[in-house]
Amino acid sequence: MSKKMSFHEIINDEKPVLVDFHATWCGPCKTMMPVLQDLSRAVGGKARIIKIDIDKNKDLAVKLRVMGVPTFILYKKGEIVWRDAGVQSLHTLKQVIENAIA
Repeated sequence: MSKKMSFHEIINDEKPVLVDFHATWCGPCKTMMPVLQDLSRAVGGKARIIKIDIDKNKDLAVKLRVMGVPTFILYKKGEIVWRDAGVQSLHTLKQVIENAIA
């Protein structure tokens, strides 16, 4: 059985990590689901994409000042390199990840 990684361990990875703060009741968050699936295929193993439900992780959402959903935060080695809220295009998210890899 594998050990579940903490948020801190995940964002401190060598690979960029895009965190999608979302909620099950959020319409724009649902709109982002196929975009994130396409993004995952596009970036492959070069980056990690994780989803965090703000209703199940309220303390983390408050700590990171997530005021609206969806909110996207890109981490590289534990540092925030990009952050934005609202619906994002596949092109934008892919570009942000590629810039972090470069």
